[in-house]
Amino acid sequence: MRHAKRMRSPGVWLDEYSWEDRVESRKRRKRDSHSSERENKSRRHHRHYKTYEGHYLETRSLNQRLGSQDNSTDMAYDDDSRGGTCRERDRDWHHYSKSSGRSGRSGRSRRSSHRSHHRRSRKRSRSVEDDDEGHLIYHSGDMLRARYEIVSTLGEGAFGKVVECIDHSNDGARVALKIIKNIDRYREAAMSEVEVLEQMNSLDCDRRYACVRMLDWFDYHGHVCIAFELLGLSTYDFLKENNFQPFPVEHIRHMAYQIFRAVRFLHKNKLTHTDLKPENILFIDSDYDMEYNADMKRDERTLKSADVKVVDFGNATYEHEHHTSVVSTRHYRAPEVILDLGWDHSCDVWSLGCILIEYYLGTTLFQTHDSKEHLAMMERVLGPIPANLLQKTRKRRYIHRYKLDWDVHSSAGRYVRKHCKPLKYYHKTHSNLVFFLSSFANHQQYMTSQGEDHLQLFDLIEKMMEYDPAKRLSLDQAIKHPFFSSYRKSSSTGSSTRD
Repeated sequence: MRHAKRMRSPGVWLDEYSWEDRVESRKRRKRDSHSSERENKSRRHHRHYKTYEGHYLETRSLNQRLGSQDNSTDMAYDDDSRGGTCRERDRDWHHYSKSSGRSGRSGRSRRSSHRSHHRRSRKRSRSVEDDDEGHLIYHSGDMLRARYEIVSTLGEGAFGKVVECIDHSNDGARVALKIIKNIDRYREAAMSEVEVLEQMNSLDCDRRYACVRMLDWFDYHGHVCIAFELLGLSTYDFLKENNFQPFPVEHIRHMAYQIFRAVRFLHKNKLTHTDLKPENILFIDSDYDMEYNADMKRDERTLKSADVKVVDFGNATYEHEHHTSVVSTRHYRAPEVILDLGWDHSCDVWSLGCILIEYYLGTTLFQTHDSKEHLAMMERVLGPIPANLLQKTRKRRYIHRYKLDWDVHSSAGRYVRKHCKPLKYYHKTHSNLVFFLSSFANHQQYMTSQGEDHLQLFDLIEKMMEYDPAKRLSLDQAIKHPFFSSYRKSSSTGSSTRD
């Protein structure tokens, strides 16, 4: 786990060997101190991150009740009941980073320290105050560092707030400034993210990859502040505001190619994102054209540009770092994570497969809050989980005689059967494609057309959602898939999409 030491200059990045050596030294001292995530019950009811007028930076992955996290265990993930709200899309907040809340103190001592901390912080300056939760108290027009003029609040999460600012040192450019709470665990987590972002900036000087750009960072009276380029809506929020109408296949192709290249860039630099989801893919500009669909009798939005960027690196993990047992937001969590088999870069590939089919359908594929039910949904959609994976799992309560212990006739079983469709397939020679065909009537298939683009997309998704991580497609292979062949040919002369 990273325990970041505050760096004095945002523009300086240590070389890879010295940085890893420094991290390893810190990790040996903190080996047994790890945070865990706790899932919430509904995206709809636990939405900390508010959006305003279509522009904000990142939907953060944070636990609403972070203060109580020290007593949580992995059981919190596995035994969540679906309840009455499981059919809603879950925002599934979890810790801002692995280093959140790893203090060994009791909850009482933390609260006492928290109160005394705020008493001290209010005395530090008459002009700078925090509220009871550790947020910086600010107003429109306030200036930070005599440079950033606050315009409005863009979003809020357990980590802090994001505000739109005018950067008076850069010709009045608009930026998104993330202001972290004045609480130790959040500061520490933010500095871990700063380190990752600084390395990404240094390794991608010419901005070839679609990763969000950190412009500056500084400490403002105990609040770590990170300035980012100002982006548009997340892909999830665009779907939501468009009544969950799917993206056109051509837009999916364009977005997927950019995302794959960005995440492949992370993987080549020994980083796994671990929290890929539609909320963490943001449009550079989410402007759209509105057209009336006479058949559906509603207005529908069409993006003017499908350019995107990957955001939220607070949970990014290096290969040499401790790998927490549970990563990723529930709906995009790979089977090896649920089965506690360990994970690597391939868990990002699974998440991206889930994202692509969500873009295609407009809705989440695995809508659940329970691990066993999640596995049952996977089996319903993708077929039985291989016995060799079930034999290795330490989650024995999920397994009976090397099969998933699941009652298809229970209420949960009926729910899974109703809401998930099998992607049964057979091989048929036609442009080297694997045809995905449901066993149900045409109107019950996931695939809405048997056009070549649709067939190629589903073939790609199938290979990205292979159960066995060792057999799962890598992003190097995914980018070379026939689904992207026409895109690569048409954009081969463009510097922004060159490999």
